[in-house]
Amino acid sequence: MNAPAKHQPRTHAECRKSIVKLLQANSRRRHLWEVFGDFIELAALAIANAVDLAQAGEREQRYLAIIKRYEPDEVQRFPQMLGELTMALEFGPDDVLGQVFGELELGNSARGQFFTPYSLCALMARLQIGDGDEIRERITARGFITVSEPTCGAGAMVVAMAAAMRERGINYQQHLHVTAQDVDSRAVHMAYLQLSLLHIPAVVILGNTLMLEERERWYTPAHILGLWGPKLSRGYALGSALDTASAPAPAPAPAPIIIERHPTPPLPVGRAAVLGAQISLF
Repeated sequence: MNAPAKHQPRTHAECRKSIVKLLQANSRRRHLWEVFGDFIELAALAIANAVDLAQAGEREQRYLAIIKRYEPDEVQRFPQMLGELTMALEFGPDDVLGQVFGELELGNSARGQFFTPYSLCALMARLQIGDGDEIRERITARGFITVSEPTCGAGAMVVAMAAAMRERGINYQQHLHVTAQDVDSRAVHMAYLQLSLLHIPAVVILGNTLMLEERERWYTPAHILGLWGPKLSRGYALGSALDTASAPAPAPAPAPIIIERHPTPPLPVGRAAVLGAQISLF
């Protein structure tokens, strides 16, 4: 009897290679650019429709319109791609999709689309976080910090910020909220996927930041399940220093000591009276 094969631990690079192979297998009848775009949109729609019920109807129709263009064997590869992406992020925060995008040379230089390498994002995030003391002070006061990324790309800078917070012992899943935006729909879908799988509370916006344009809003599961809408509207988290309702009530002032004064009884007269007075004390 053959011994069972030992499980070999995988790496980010191996998971990325698997994603690339699956994408190429689905690209026999289509351009790789189209297949990659369909994969990240299908995965983003599947995650969003599980939590964002307000937009689920319209987005489900979009999901069905995309998936019906593929053969059954091709359809089965899309969840495999999502599984490989999920497994890659199990090793820790990283810009997996941004690296796949670059390895496949799918960037659009004509639109000025260049993704910052994750290693550089990680360096900038660590410099921004420092020793983490300033962020801890803000978290104590407000309960969380907010980050704005107006040109998010695949979300590498946000992912690096979350990783830097984790390195300093700060739980980004509870104390970080992100607003990310990009003008390119593929960038939005990539960012939404990675932030969702890393459970980062975020709103990812499709639109032009400079023109103050918004076409779509994608809410990560961490945003919806963490009730971040009320937190952001209120401006602080319950239990933080700004939450006056949860502040301990001041100790009540001590009750005044009242000394009652009774009239002094007349002194007893005679031996019998003195003995009586002494007995009454015991």
